[in-house]
Amino acid sequence: MSELLIELVRRYSPSTLEAPAVNYLVAWMRERGFDARVDEVGNAVGIRGPASAPNTLMLLGHIDTFPGEIPVRVEDGVLYGRGSVDAKGPLCAFAEAAAAARIPDGWRVVVVGAVEEESTTSKGAHHIHQTFTPTCCIIGEPSGSDRITLGYKGRVLVEYSLRRAVAHTARPEPTAGALGAAFWMAVQGWADEVNAGYERFFDQVMPSLRAINTQSDYFHDTLHMTVAFRLPPRVTPDDVLHKLETLKQPDGDLRAYGQEIAYQSEKNTPLVRGMMAAIRARGGTPGFVLKTGTSDMNIVGARWRCPIIAYGPGDSNLDHTPNEHQVLSEYQQAVTTLTAFVEGLG
Repeated sequence: MSELLIELVRRYSPSTLEAPAVNYLVAWMRERGFDARVDEVGNAVGIRGPASAPNTLMLLGHIDTFPGEIPVRVEDGVLYGRGSVDAKGPLCAFAEAAAAARIPDGWRVVVVGAVEEESTTSKGAHHIHQTFTPTCCIIGEPSGSDRITLGYKGRVLVEYSLRRAVAHTARPEPTAGALGAAFWMAVQGWADEVNAGYERFFDQVMPSLRAINTQSDYFHDTLHMTVAFRLPPRVTPDDVLHKLETLKQPDGDLRAYGQEIAYQSEKNTPLVRGMMAAIRARGGTPGFVLKTGTSDMNIVGARWRCPIIAYGPGDSNLDHTPNEHQVLSEYQQAVTTLTAFVEGLG
């Protein structure tokens, strides 16, 4: 049973409130010989191996969680609690593997518990990509102990607002709410057009209506909408915004935020081959997955231009759910895999 994982999950750490968890992880790493610190933006950073090493393995997890505290308990070998899967399970597996492994000559291993991954700011990853230039990188996200994640979709969130003078309900002019509904229907129609012929969800534009509200001061009605888009590599946030300009009302206002470009890694790299070998060495059968969400891979992947994957124990279908839980035997399998991978770097 992992004391590190249980204790880190007990320290509830939604985005911007990560400090108690960060401090605990830094102290844990220092006790095990890491050069560990809290960096300038609040990330937990621990390093094993010489600073002069020509090669760096970056193990980039995130320590913040989706909001909503879940009582922490262990029952029948299963840990329940917010962050047990997304993504303290992968982060703790990184730290335990780096602590246990013999670091090969010519390498250093950097473990990061990044802050604000669950928010659109991604403050931790933005700072880390400016601080390190790794040889290869593993992002800490749940994929199951036998699966390697090769890519994440892109994203953009768009707020749409519209104002209309109040008219009597007997008038034929559409209300602000009706115009918002028509805008959403047009968005869905466009998505259907660009998705024609693409069967995989990873290859599709996936819009979702996050919120739609109208307000009135009895002189004007105001519409506020939030629409989120999950984007395949062939569609950028700018592509979406250009299209929405043609779908909105001429006096409507669009505000975009949370833009991320999709990222997909190559399969035939030393990083992937090494992880596959480590999975097989403990009796597992490696598989691959492409995720429809986003992660810090979107932030660092294109900037570092090094081999990069995501890996970690846990079922990603439990991310953000009230029943989030980590099977501790699978967690230990991931630690064993990562330890073998690190030791095989030399």
